[in-house]
Amino acid sequence: MSVFMDLNVLFSPDRNRLRGVIETAAHLGFSTIAINYVFEPSSKKKQEVPVPCPISELIDQLPVVQGRSRPIRVLNRLTVLMSDSSHFRPSAPEYRRFDLLAVQPTTEKLFHAACMLYDVDIICISVTEKLPFIFKRAPINGAVERGVVFEVSYSAAIRDATMRRYTIANAVCLMDSCKGKNVILSSAAEKALELRGPYDITNLGLLFGLSDGDAKEAVSSTCRAVLLHAETRRTASGIVYTSRIQQEALQDSDCEAPAAKKTRPDD
Repeated sequence: MSVFMDLNVLFSPDRNRLRGVIETAAHLGFSTIAINYVFEPSSKKKQEVPVPCPISELIDQLPVVQGRSRPIRVLNRLTVLMSDSSHFRPSAPEYRRFDLLAVQPTTEKLFHAACMLYDVDIICISVTEKLPFIFKRAPINGAVERGVVFEVSYSAAIRDATMRRYTIANAVCLMDSCKGKNVILSSAAEKALELRGPYDITNLGLLFGLSDGDAKEAVSSTCRAVLLHAETRRTASGIVYTSRIQQEALQDSDCEAPAAKKTRPDD
């Protein structure tokens, strides 16, 4: 059985709404989700990086994942919306509060820097507007070699027809450049109704230009690789793996291993 993950569920101050999203994700079969805190710095005034809420304050008891005997795992993620290079501070201690670190560059220069230089786990691709630049192979390949993944989210396509066109167009352009490597598909859901099941997301990946195998990995094994990359980044030496995230990721890998012997597509 594959281990499915959604590494982008938008944080909401409405605890009931966020609780509903977590419960729905578990019911759909996601073993891990990441609550995403979006931070958009401004040059006009100093802004504080958000502080993630303890999971115990968001939900009293984590729901058990459908088809599994363990509760869903909930991580914290920070996404920095970048319109200027000063918006990303690589040594900021506030970043270490989060399990995952992502950036969403808005210019070609920033996209190139994110791919080649920035110590992040995820590079988000805008799906709400036409990209002001085209994807080039050199920075894409550089990100792939460094283990950084590209993320395409789908919930905007559910909300609006125009955003649906942008989502598909931008995703197809990305797949043409990266050939389906190091891509994850996530929801960026604000409410439970915007979540879709893992196999529905896999079918959506085919529409984006992913192969059947890459589409399945985009919600499973590639997401697990993101967690391992994040732990490497967070350790001082980049070698020691001792945290809860890495240990649980390896447990998930053990659970997924028997599935490799199956040959049916549905498996």
